Amino acid sequence: MTKMKAALLEAYDQPFRITELDRPVPAEGEVLVRIAASGVNPLDSKIRSGKAAHARHPLPAVLGIDVAGTIEQVGPGVTSFHVGEEVYGMTGGVGSVQGSLAQYAAIDARLLAPKPSNFSMREAAALPLTFITAWEGLVDRIDLQPGQTLLVIGSGGVGMNVIQIGVALGATVYAVDSGTKADTIRSLGATPIDYQEQAVEDYVKEHTNGKGFDVVYDTIGGAGLDAAFAAVTRFGHVTSCLGWGAHSLAPLSFKGASYSGVARHMFLECSSLVSGGSGKTFSSDLRAFSEAFYITLRRLKETATALYHCGRSACRSRGW
Repeated sequence: MTKMKAALLEAYDQPFRITELDRPVPAEGEVLVRIAASGVNPLDSKIRSGKAAHARHPLPAVLGIDVAGTIEQVGPGVTSFHVGEEVYGMTGGVGSVQGSLAQYAAIDARLLAPKPSNFSMREAAALPLTFITAWEGLVDRIDLQPGQTLLVIGSGGVGMNVIQIGVALGATVYAVDSGTKADTIRSLGATPIDYQEQAVEDYVKEHTNGKGFDVVYDTIGGAGLDAAFAAVTRFGHVTSCLGWGAHSLAPLSFKGASYSGVARHMFLECSSLVSGGSGKTFSSDLRAFSEAFYITLRRLKETATALYHCGRSACRSRGW
């Protein structure tokens, strides 16, 4: 059996051990990918520490959800990819499925898409999980419309993508975070709000004349979700990717507003090219990427082959 190197987690919250494992063989509907880069998200860290009750992975395990690499072998029944093709998407890292912290992975072909030629492997691997989280909330749950006001609570990986998609969809976007994030938020096309300087009622009054925001996307949970309930307008909509705590629904009920959660599990079969147009590299031109990528995704959705990606995460290249 051919071997490969992998980062193996043998105990929760302990260092990975670099070791050799059997290289997987692609089964029906799978492809073998030679991994060039893998994304590292907060969820990966929670799985590693044993704190992700909703995404457990029995140990010992190879973690890592997001991936970019090159097709090494095509399994039976796969016609959408060929050997040598560069791809990106999601692999495993949860539920006993091998993740991307290895030299190779056998991956369900439906979870992959052709890598845009104008993206590096590192840039491509930074996208999947946080982008699908942002897209599901804004598009699939809310159907954000041009001219609506969108408040984003938190501007981390998911929040940055929510901002960019909101801007690309024609919304007027505001983002709540610390003052240190203000320049980044402005660079993405949104108005920054410093939660350390303004209470919810103050920024609702300043930016909406006290009416509230049409849509609020909470990315941090806890007090952030409570703030979202307070900031939304009458008959507005709140969505959250971390709505797992106990919260009073009274602020929503009094306004006739609605709430929906984001499951972060949607990555459908598709093929997507984000090359051409105004798209450059994810690291150098985030807004141009967002606009080009949104147009591509809308076209794919209309043909029933939607692809969801995610944005800024810390990536590490595989270079054994």
